[in-house]
Amino acid sequence: MQRRLKITIVESDPARAALIEQSLLRAGEYELTTVTDMTRLTASIAAHNPDIVLIDLDNPSRDALEALTLASAPLERPVALFVDQSDADLTRLAIEAGVSAYVVDGLRADRLKPIIDAAIARFSMFRQMRTELATTKRALEERKVIDRAKGLLMKAKGIDEDAAYNLLRRAAMDQGRKVIDVAEALVSTAGLLS
Repeated sequence: MQRRLKITIVESDPARAALIEQSLLRAGEYELTTVTDMTRLTASIAAHNPDIVLIDLDNPSRDALEALTLASAPLERPVALFVDQSDADLTRLAIEAGVSAYVVDGLRADRLKPIIDAAIARFSMFRQMRTELATTKRALEERKVIDRAKGLLMKAKGIDEDAAYNLLRRAAMDQGRKVIDVAEALVSTAGLLS
């Protein structure tokens, strides 16, 4: 059995928030929370830990957009932002902040489910890309440290690159550590001695 999607609706107008809730309940089975008090937004989102946040703003200002994106943590969960009018700068700012869907004049009942699905899919795709990028960066940094450690061993012992790597690998196995850990220790020690 699939668990119900937890959605937090951010809407300062209680009547409009009720309409959004009704539309969502007609579109599917969701666990809904509505936040109308913007001063409690961060605490409310943290307390409910939703799967997605739907934010409805008439005409967002730059400050309001920044506050909402910080409070809703768009890098932790998908955020769909609904606005009444488009503004190129605010659109760019929202996307750069990590908003998964920026929808102009689109808060209609028949569009909510596809927008939610698209926001979740886009968020998942970008999270995977961020994870892969972080992994690649970490591997590159580790490679640099290992290459530096090999260079130190090659110079100190008068050996070639393969022999230096084998020496690092053997030391790591003997100590029950990773090659990168041994390389970092060697580079740190060499830094202290120079």
